[in-house]
Amino acid sequence: MPLTPLDIHNKEFGRSFRGYDEDEVNEFLDQVIKDYEALIRENKELHNQLAALQERLDHFTNIEETLSKTIIVAQETADEVKNNAKKEAQLILKEAEKNADRIINESLAKSRKIALEMEELKKQASIYRTRFRTLIEAQAELLKDENWEALEKITTETA
Repeated sequence: MPLTPLDIHNKEFGRSFRGYDEDEVNEFLDQVIKDYEALIRENKELHNQLAALQERLDHFTNIEETLSKTIIVAQETADEVKNNAKKEAQLILKEAEKNADRIINESLAKSRKIALEMEELKKQASIYRTRFRTLIEAQAELLKDENWEALEKITTETA
């Protein structure tokens, strides 16, 4: 068991005929007591500081672990969001490509239909032109015909 300042203070030495000077021994013991008490106080303070520092270290270690876990979770979440965004972008792109293909196909079909209608209209216009020309030529032939003058004479005589 370690000595306490009280043990040192209460220590009695036996007396001998030619022993040490009692006042010197007492002074020395008083100095030892003061130094020993100071060392004990310093030791207690150091233990208290050590306990406080250990508590802070534990606290910061917990914070570090929590932050580390939080960073890992955040990284995993960011990766998941990134992957989901990529998948969604791919879906949007595929949908846009499908819509573009559909629009192109519809446009091509309309273009073909319009081209066919245009060809039909050209044929009809050509037929109309031919018939109109034939009609005009027939009418011109009628005007040139001598029977026209005879018809005019008959019409004027009956009138």
